[in-house]
Amino acid sequence: MALQTEPSKQGFANQYCADLLETIGNTPMVELKHFDTGLCRLFVKLENQNPGGSIKDRIGLSMILAAEAEGKLKPGGTLVEATAGNTGLGLALVAASRGYRLILVIPDKMAQEKVFHLKALGAEVRMTRSDVVKGHPEYYQDMAEGIASEIPGAFYVNQFANPANPRAHEETTGPEIWEQMSHDLDAVVCGVGSGGTITGLGRYFQRVAPHVSMILADPEGSILAPYIETGHLGEAGSWAVEGIGEDFIPSLSDLSLVREAFTVSDTESFHTARELLLREGILAGSSSGTLVAAALRYCRRQSESKRVVTFICDSGNKYLTKMYNDYWMLDQGYLQRENHGDLRDLISRRHDKGGTTTVGPKDTLLTAYNRMRITDVSQLPVLAGGKVVGIVDESDILLAVYNRDGRFADPVHSAMTARIETLKADASIDALLPIFDQGYVAIIMDGESFLGLITRIDLLNYLRRQTR
Repeated sequence: MALQTEPSKQGFANQYCADLLETIGNTPMVELKHFDTGLCRLFVKLENQNPGGSIKDRIGLSMILAAEAEGKLKPGGTLVEATAGNTGLGLALVAASRGYRLILVIPDKMAQEKVFHLKALGAEVRMTRSDVVKGHPEYYQDMAEGIASEIPGAFYVNQFANPANPRAHEETTGPEIWEQMSHDLDAVVCGVGSGGTITGLGRYFQRVAPHVSMILADPEGSILAPYIETGHLGEAGSWAVEGIGEDFIPSLSDLSLVREAFTVSDTESFHTARELLLREGILAGSSSGTLVAAALRYCRRQSESKRVVTFICDSGNKYLTKMYNDYWMLDQGYLQRENHGDLRDLISRRHDKGGTTTVGPKDTLLTAYNRMRITDVSQLPVLAGGKVVGIVDESDILLAVYNRDGRFADPVHSAMTARIETLKADASIDALLPIFDQGYVAIIMDGESFLGLITRIDLLNYLRRQTR
């Protein structure tokens, strides 16, 4: 990284970068001290410290600079790419700095934080299906290639076959790791999305330190780890971890460099990432949970001391509404709680656990509206003296305030529905359907105690969990 200098009034030099792109790379290395690593020492390279928040900043810069040098990208041109989010952020960062239009095709399982970040950087986002495989017209890579072919002069970045992708890691990431580890390293644990990281690092270490083992961390459902273990291509499943795992072998991915592979479930990945924050203070993304989980397994099975490196691929601030959200984890079945065998098992936000947002009858309609908006719910139970006295939903508030000045200051009891549908906790699931059919939510009681609400989506989440 080239640093500019100028003298300060105090007589010493202040260092600064000419632009933000010069801060890409040279990320810190940290040893994990609060996990059981067996006989080994485990280090993580904090790629979340890149300006775009992920390791993909490196290839975003590398691929755009290569396209410029090769004459494939003209000033003011258009870039098109298929991405799980982070490559898009890396490209968007560089495109914004260098004046390019950027169109990104993203599968619909991506975290909203990534989408908001991309749009804020000026990227045009096209969402497509995440439940289709390569060859389907709505598969994200095929869709991106099709869009690029329709725009005169557009450059289809194609990280999955772009040689500037692995070259970024062979020329920057690998040498950084080798220097930071003082030329004393035994294994590197990587994931595969496009394959650029594991291929670029594998080539570098094959040249300078061939004893270093390349280890693959792969989400359960991806075909890559089973292929390395058996030599056969199986059928892909589905997984929720973002950014790694594939249903095909990317053309630039050299899996012959991999010596061992670990398959990690979504549940283990998410829990490992959350443990990483609790134990080490590192706010990491979902793929980092996969990598650290695999690295820990590798370390614990070794019979002699080894020095192992893996990556914090991106920042967990892109997943605050997903794996760092207890309610999302519960709804998806990644967190378990006590099973009662009755309607309590369907309540996603238990009142006795502090999960229910409520309002009082004397609170204003503006208070009720603000609480709905902040917590992203459409109805609130109205409690007085610990008892449910009504329910207010967004339609109640709308009818109360529409064309009536000052009505947001009116009390909740003026608009709430006092006729409420309650069920005992031991009622059957079938008892929910007539309530839902009337457009209501079910209020679940244990005697006089309010337990929580059950909505249609709560029932759908429960039924989906039963089929896993």
